[in-house]
Amino acid sequence: MTYALTTIWYEKSRFLPAVLAVSFSAVLIAVQSGILIGLLSTISIPVDKAEADLWVGYPGVRSVDLGRPIPERWAARVEAQPEVIRTEPAVIGFSLWTRVASRDAPATPEVITVVGTRLNSGSLGAVEYLRDRPELMAKLIEPNTVALDESDLGRLGMRGIGDQAEVAGHRIKIVAIVRGYRSIGGPYVFCSLDTARKLVRDPPGGATYHLAKCRTPEDAAIVAERLGGYRQMSAFTKTQLSYRSRLYWMTTTKAGIAVGFTAILGLLVGSVVTSQTLYAATAASRREFATMRAMGIPRRRLQLNVVEQSLWVGVFGVLAAVPVTLFLAWLLEAIGSTVEMHPLVIGSTILITLVMALGSGLAALRSVQGVDPAHNIR
Repeated sequence: MTYALTTIWYEKSRFLPAVLAVSFSAVLIAVQSGILIGLLSTISIPVDKAEADLWVGYPGVRSVDLGRPIPERWAARVEAQPEVIRTEPAVIGFSLWTRVASRDAPATPEVITVVGTRLNSGSLGAVEYLRDRPELMAKLIEPNTVALDESDLGRLGMRGIGDQAEVAGHRIKIVAIVRGYRSIGGPYVFCSLDTARKLVRDPPGGATYHLAKCRTPEDAAIVAERLGGYRQMSAFTKTQLSYRSRLYWMTTTKAGIAVGFTAILGLLVGSVVTSQTLYAATAASRREFATMRAMGIPRRRLQLNVVEQSLWVGVFGVLAAVPVTLFLAWLLEAIGSTVEMHPLVIGSTILITLVMALGSGLAALRSVQGVDPAHNIR
């Protein structure tokens, strides 16, 4: 065991505030980032949960839910690509959901995101939950029938299967409930292509996107780049459109700025507390450092000891933050929020926290600058 670690072990009361400050910063950064990524992931659900490798839409599409009607003839251009196996249309757009008015519950419109796709086992646009349940897709083939996520029922004033509402002047009926498809925007309403065209007022045979399945997922990037040469259309791989949708919502809603500011604030608080705690702990050890200087130990070794202490404080802070972060993520999931503890979030949090602790240690080095062997005999 090194001298720095031994010092921390026997002087727990001195270093505990620094460990808690580092842990607080790590928890705040990880949880806030996980919430942001989790919320933004709901925006790209129609892309992430579909089987399509390639998405072709109107020029300048910034998010999957902001598409515009495109010509049916574009499908032939996509099908002509040698890497493409098959294509199919999809209709995704906004509409207004109005529950049937009654004396106790007046009709209040709610914005929804309509997702219309082909409904079969090989569908490229149907979300995973429906593809795995052919009996639900069979129900949605019926005209004017839809599926909702269970978490959005109360938001739309619905109780469950069998309830009816009005969308774009059409009476629709809930025939299926899905799970895990909540949205921070308009609630997702899954249905057939024909029903979706009615609900978003698209012309018969219209589409918002042409979806394509390629021989390999890697071929999608090649096709997207090739189709990108046509100025009147946009082509994206699954990953590109998903990232584009999340980035658009993060920047336009300022959610990323708000979460980032909160995380930076926690980082600054943790840095200040850690730095001051390390400075105080180091200053309290000036007598021991003076003794070491009198024994011939160079000042550089004492400075390295302080830096090593700061790194150990960072490590202990991260270890203490792990169970707290996991508990908070579980708690937020349990109350209906979406927290995505992506490996990149965890890795970045650990790196940022350790760098913060190291910076605090470097700032505390000033406390050993004036250590003099004669200090103990004054």
